[in-house]
Amino acid sequence: MNAKSKVAVIGAGFVGSSTAYALALRQVCSELALIDVAADKASGEVDDIRHGLPYLGHMDIYSGGYECVKDADLIIITAGANRKPGETRLNLAKKNIAIARSITDEIMKHYNGGVILVVSNPVDILTYMFTKWMGLPEGMVLGSGTSLDTVRFRSAIADLTHVDVINIHGYIIGEHGDSQVPAWSNTHIAGIQVDDYCRMTNITFDEKVKAGILEHVKTDGASIIKRKGATYYGVSISIAMLANSILRGSNTIRVVSSVLDGQFGVSDVALSLPTVIGKYGAQNVLTPILTESEIEAFIKSAEACKAVLNDCI
Repeated sequence: MNAKSKVAVIGAGFVGSSTAYALALRQVCSELALIDVAADKASGEVDDIRHGLPYLGHMDIYSGGYECVKDADLIIITAGANRKPGETRLNLAKKNIAIARSITDEIMKHYNGGVILVVSNPVDILTYMFTKWMGLPEGMVLGSGTSLDTVRFRSAIADLTHVDVINIHGYIIGEHGDSQVPAWSNTHIAGIQVDDYCRMTNITFDEKVKAGILEHVKTDGASIIKRKGATYYGVSISIAMLANSILRGSNTIRVVSSVLDGQFGVSDVALSLPTVIGKYGAQNVLTPILTESEIEAFIKSAEACKAVLNDCI
């Protein structure tokens, strides 16, 4: 457990409550507040988690209003509307920007420090808006971005190669959405570039296979939603890992979203790149060496996000 650390989770829906549960299981913090306009829902989730705490250790967990963000080392924002069948991404963005604006106003009444981690979708759009509205030092607002997409990407390669996922390193960069970019040139197995590894081990790894992996990564979430109605376990575990890196100040490299400032010529939009995260949030956004086609795809991803932003603001 990170001693004397406080986390506030805003939103007690599927993702928010699962995040609180994951944080408790990993004993990531010593104090955890769950905030939701549906106060009974939040208090019920807290009591349910609290009843299992004697088997895990000690954590001060409670529900309350936005006053609970005071003195938080990390504020995780999961609140927002879910996308309805047939609803356009633009409509969802407009709806959740309005919700995010009200959340920002409430946070700022009590905020006195702490990193802001945005999880609500569309995460890149909302990360950009929270960054602009809150006016905090650079890096103090970041989004979960493609952290879960990256795990799905590595898992798909692990399934193909029959290698433990712990030995697979690679990233999904750009938008958390349809224009996301697999950084194949930066994907390695035990230090060996993935194309070379597959060639050495007689595994078919052509453009068709790569396209299939990317399609799998893009559609995994929708597939789960179709079967069970929502996704929340995978993302909550990813959030707990990000929270642990921030609270420990461990300077871990994760693929998260933040407002870029010239990487690959892209500025004034939030996208995911490998980033050193720690006590002060997104402390160093890295610029990996990519192929020309990967850079072009990343720039197109930025343009797709900017198009949504321009239609919303």
